Amino acid sequence: MLGRHGLSESSKIALLNANYMASQLSEHYTLRYKNNKGRVAHELLIDLAEFDKAADLKVADFTKHLQDYGFHPPTCSWPTSMCMLIEPTESETLEEIDQFCDATIQIHNNLLKNAPHPQHIIALSDAEWNRPYSRREAAYPLPYLEEKKFWPTVSRIDDAYGDLNLICDCPSVEELAHS
Repeated sequence: MLGRHGLSESSKIALLNANYMASQLSEHYTLRYKNNKGRVAHELLIDLAEFDKAADLKVADFTKHLQDYGFHPPTCSWPTSMCMLIEPTESETLEEIDQFCDATIQIHNNLLKNAPHPQHIIALSDAEWNRPYSRREAAYPLPYLEEKKFWPTVSRIDDAYGDLNLICDCPSVEELAHS
């Protein structure tokens, strides 16, 4: 649909976006699969293994905290375990890319193990709030979030339990057949 020229341009922009992000994050994370000039392809793979070794933090602690910044976590532990695959597209704005990089850098420096923090957790009473950080740090870890906040709908869940015990709220096949 883009044609030869459009496809070539969108590919160049995707490469530019990925390499811009790689340059922003390379001081804070180990990047995997760079070429001999330090460049990545249309995606970059950041190594999160250091978190697993430090203070019993898991990749999930990192990725769930991205939700507090308004980002859906990228693919994790594929194609390499303990890594996060970031694949910015040609449609990402510089503002979005910078916000993602800022969030990723701040998470590196201040990982909160209890993330994400939906509104019902932030609204706990003083007696119920038992975190070693303030509600403000949990809800608004970067200034842009005060104006534009995407709230996660749920807090921490047991991923393995959820994977093994699926619950579907949708109608059954039989109910759909009769409608």
